[in-house]
Order: sequence, then C-alpha cells, then structure tokens
Amino acid sequence: MSQLEAKLNALEGRFQTDGITYLLIQFVDIHGSAKVKLVPAKALRSAAQAGAGFAGGAVWGSGQGPHSHDMCARIDLETYTPLSYEAGVARFAADLYVDESPHPYCPRVNLRQMLARARELGFVFNVGIEPEFFLVTKQADGSVQGWDPHGVDDLSKPCYDFKGISAALEFLRAMNDGLETLGWDVYQTDHEDANFQFEINFKYAEALTTADRFTFFRMMAGQVARRFGAIATFMAKPFATRTGSGAHLHYHLADARSGTNLFVDESDPRGLGLSRLAYHFLGGVLAHAPALCAVTSPTVNCYKRLQVGPALTGSRSGFTWVPAFISYGDNNRTQMLRVCEPGHVEDRTISSACNPYLAIAAYLGAGLDGIARRLDPGEPNLGNLYEVGLAAMAERGIATLPQSLSAALDHFDKDSVIRNALGPIAGEFTRLKRDEWREYHSQVESWELQRYLNAL
Repeated sequence: MSQLEAKLNALEGRFQTDGITYLLIQFVDIHGSAKVKLVPAKALRSAAQAGAGFAGGAVWGSGQGPHSHDMCARIDLETYTPLSYEAGVARFAADLYVDESPHPYCPRVNLRQMLARARELGFVFNVGIEPEFFLVTKQADGSVQGWDPHGVDDLSKPCYDFKGISAALEFLRAMNDGLETLGWDVYQTDHEDANFQFEINFKYAEALTTADRFTFFRMMAGQVARRFGAIATFMAKPFATRTGSGAHLHYHLADARSGTNLFVDESDPRGLGLSRLAYHFLGGVLAHAPALCAVTSPTVNCYKRLQVGPALTGSRSGFTWVPAFISYGDNNRTQMLRVCEPGHVEDRTISSACNPYLAIAAYLGAGLDGIARRLDPGEPNLGNLYEVGLAAMAERGIATLPQSLSAALDHFDKDSVIRNALGPIAGEFTRLKRDEWREYHSQVESWELQRYLNAL
C-alpha cells in the first residue's frame, strides 16, 4: 500500500468518526481571500489526486483569462480541518495545478517554493501570527458601527477591559473552543486597544501551516460572528479615530534537521540574545522594508494605520501601537522589529489585511538576502521612538515606511529581491494594486467637500 493510499484510508476513517459528509476545497486569490468548492466527502480521492476545477479568469491575480485551461485545486491532506461551526463539513487547503504542473500564480505554491529554497540552505521558517480584528455591524445607509450589543464598549482606553471582553464572551468562547478542537493551542484572547477590537493568539508553527491557519481563522471568524449578528472584519483601519488591526509576525529560523532555534545566542554582545544569523536576517528585512511594505500592507486602507507624526495618531487611546519607523530594538513596542526575548523577533507593522502566503514569502526573501549579503542592521534603538521627532529620526538614520500604497509600490517595482520572492505573481500584484490606487485616488470623499467646497 502506498503512503498516499494509507493517508486516504486514514482520512476516510476520520470522516466516519467525525461525521464528515462534505468538504470545502479552499485556496486563496492574490488578495488572500478564500475561494472554495463544496464537494461530497466521497470525492476525497479525486480532490487529492486530480483536484477540483476552477476557471482562473474568474479569480483575481490568477494569471489566466477566459480561454485558459482549468486551475485544479489539489487538497493538502495534512490540512484536514473539521468546522466546529458547521457540523459535517471539513476544510482542506489546496495547491493549484494547471495541466498537471504547480500553478506559479498560486500564492500557496509560491510560498512552498520559497520554503523549499530556505530548506536547501538548512533552514525552516517558524512563524506565529497575532490576528487582530473588529466586530462591526453594517447599517442600512452603508455606514459601519461597532458591534456592542450591551452598550458598554465605549472607553477611551478599552484595552484589556473586562466589560468590553465580557460583552463578546460568547463569540470569543465559540472561537476558542472551536480552535482548541483543532489542536492549535490557543493561549490567550484579549480586548485590543480599540473599541470592538479583539485578538486571539495560537501557537506558532512552520510558515506554511501558519499561513493556512490564518486563512482559516479569518474564514471561521466571519462565520461565527454572523451567528451573533456581527461582521468580523480584518480591514486594517475601519475607524478613523481608533487603532488599526495588525497581524503581528513572530518568527525565527530553525535548523532543518534538529529544529534548534538558530536565532538564539545568549552571549550576544548587543544584549538582545540574537545570533549573528538573526542579525543578518534582520538586516535584510530592514534593507527591503519599503518594498516589503507593499506586500505586508497591501491595501489603500492599510496606510491609514501606518501614518507617522503627532497629529496623525488616529487613536482615541493616544497611541497607534503601529511603529512606521524602519528600526529594530529590544522588547519595545515602538520599534518595527521588537526582540521579545532571545531568539524571538516580532514585526509589528504587518497588516491584518495581508495575504499571509505572499507576505511570508516576501519576508523570507528579504531575510535570506540579508543572510546571503551578511547585512548588519546596526545597533538596536532603545527608548520610546514615539517621543523622537522626525527630524531627530532622520539625524539618527531611521527612515519611515511608505505613507501610501502608491509610494510602497514604487519601492516594490525597484526591488528585485522582493519581486523575485513572489515569482510571476509580482507582475499581477503590481497591476492590480496600481489599479486599486487609481480607483481610490479618483474618488471625491466627504472630507474633501467639507474642506474645499466653500473654501474660496
């Protein structure tokens, strides 16, 4: 019996035990939006070997037109995910194939290729993501309000507030309980810095697994929230006066054979507990940060979250918690890259609206380039960067991240390392994101009418 046959037999046994009668075969488009087909569970073998067919021209960024051969989504058997909120249904993440070959425009296929490149160098990229999101309701006039059924989530500093989290406890418990049945090792949940904003944390894993989980997390949150009359939105900044939503990336490189964390060095003369390899990786991330930003903050709205300057805090609490400075430092949340503990780095700039497969692939590409070129990020920045003026920042050689999608794309277009990390997807990404910016920039907003209509 082949290994594949053994796995298929085992899964069919689990279907019987778990009562699974339907499968969601799922991939993502270039934006990271989940796309699916619902098939009977009896189609498992076909889904694993031939795949479910999709018309690529109907999907953003697929590199296909209406004349193209079918994209076939072949499930990854290791991603079996029973839906706690929909009895009898399980989800499988899938890789796209065209004419029996991996489709290079599939974000998951692309990330696999980047991870294989890292493994050839002896590395495994371990990643954790902290997904922040808002619970909102949409009004008849199209406006959005926070989901606050008991009218208690109205503090100026609502972070960790007992009343705020209690109002959403049923939703949060449903999410936590469902994720625990999947073995994700959920370890904490909290009310975030903005009203109606929450975060659920689960244990890190190898990068592909984490990207799959973040994708499913967004799917699950949307469906569970709907049962409570709410929308779970991962839009970066749905409210102008409240903190935006990030997907803080925690990571380290591990030895491909032993699993040992290669970022740890307790004898680090800089006192952060990082190895020389880690510093080279960070050097690459910082060197490519402006271009990387286009992928990790890929929407027009993301840049409402990344603004700098005292007049643009955009938060009732007084802090954005989003450092838009290209810097690294100690366990300090005013840095782009925070060294939480020896061998453990967090990037706080990543948007919750990112495509995790593309973001992680680009990120890994930047870090590996830093290792190849032995880049040094310089000495760590200490203290509160929020209190350092922009002029003083410039004197210290600390640049800022791009302040618009258009500016980030300008950097992306010139950065061969980040573009190569996305393969042919880079061309589609640029085209679609330029179109998004032009469409946004052609709109006349209410702020403009209020500001200029009677100004002269």
